[in-house]
Amino acid sequence: MTEALCDRRPNPSLERLLADLVPPPRFAQARLDNYVPDPAYPSQEEAKQRVTAFAADLATPRGGFLTRLRRKKPEPARGIYLDGGFGVGKTHLLTSLFHAVSGDRVYGTFVEYTDLVGALGFQKAVELLGESVLVCIDEFELDDPGDTLLMTRLIRELSDRGVAIVATSNTLPDALGEGRFAAQDFLREIQAMAERFDVLRIDGEDYRRRDGVTEIATLPAPEVVRSGQSMDGATLDEFDPLLTHLTKVHPSRYGAMIDEVSAAHLTGMHGLTHHHDALRFVVLVDRLYDREVPVLISLAGGSGSGILEDLFSAELLRSGYRKKYLRALSRIATLTNDGGALLRPGAADTAS
Repeated sequence: MTEALCDRRPNPSLERLLADLVPPPRFAQARLDNYVPDPAYPSQEEAKQRVTAFAADLATPRGGFLTRLRRKKPEPARGIYLDGGFGVGKTHLLTSLFHAVSGDRVYGTFVEYTDLVGALGFQKAVELLGESVLVCIDEFELDDPGDTLLMTRLIRELSDRGVAIVATSNTLPDALGEGRFAAQDFLREIQAMAERFDVLRIDGEDYRRRDGVTEIATLPAPEVVRSGQSMDGATLDEFDPLLTHLTKVHPSRYGAMIDEVSAAHLTGMHGLTHHHDALRFVVLVDRLYDREVPVLISLAGGSGSGILEDLFSAELLRSGYRKKYLRALSRIATLTNDGGALLRPGAADTAS
C-alpha cells in the first residue's frame, strides 16, 4: 500500500536532533576543491580564498569548552557572514568549511538551531554548542524578531567562549548592487559583535537557473498517481490534506517526516495566498531539497502537463518573507525537474 506523508507523525529524540546537525545529503560531498567559481564574478574566487584561509586558522583542534576554561578566558572568536543571492554557492562554501575543519563542529539551518534551543533550553544549548570549534548557521533569518533575538544572543554567548561562527543569508535579487542589503541587517542585529564578523559578498547567478531549471513542471494527475503507487519508497498525497497535516507536525520534525522517502508525489497543487500555509510548505520544500527527494506534482483539475505559476501570491511575494518564498520557488523548480527525470525510460529501475 502506498504511504502518504499525511500518515507520518514523527517524534524524533534529542539524540536525533543532535545527529542532524551536520550538512544535508545534497551537500555531503561539497569541498573547497570542488567549488568552481564563476569567472564572470570575481567575488566567488575571493570568497573561496577567504574561507580556505579561515579553515586553515581553525585547523588545529582547540579542545572542548572545559579544556579552554582551564586556560585564561579565550579571546572572542572571529566569524564570517556570507552574503549574496540565491544559488551563488554560499551553502557549498559553508559545508566545505565544515568538512575542512577538525574537531567538534556543528552545522544547521537557522530554524534547526531555534528548534534545538526550544528542545534543550537556552543555557543547555549554549553549554552543548560551546564545546565546538565551529558553528555553521545556514540561512540566517531576520523576519521573526523573537527568533532573531534568540539567535543573536546565542551567537554572542558562543563567540565569547571562543567558538567561531560562520553564517549565510540571502540578499534579495533586486537588492543586489544596492550595497550590502542583507549584511547591513545582519550587522545591525548582532550590534556589539559586528566587528567580530568579516562580511564576504558573493555575487553571481543562481546556479539552478544556469542549468536551465527555472519553471515548476507539472504532470498529468493520473501519471503522478500511477508513479506514486508503483515506486518503491514513494509517498502520494493530495495537496490540501498535506497542508492540513503540516499544521499538526512541528516544522523541526519535517526532516524526520521524509526519512527514506524516494520521491514525493503531490496531486491537486494550487497557488498559496496565506502565510500560515505558505511558510510551512517552504520548510517542507527546504527539507526535501536538502535530502535530494524528487517531487512530482499535478495541478488541481489538471489532466495534462504544464507549469505551476503563482505558487505564492503577489501579496506574499511583497511581504517580509519574500526571500523565503523566492528561495523555495528556485528549489521546487529543481525538485520537480528531478521528479520528471524519474519517469524517463530506465529511471524507474534506478529509483527502485
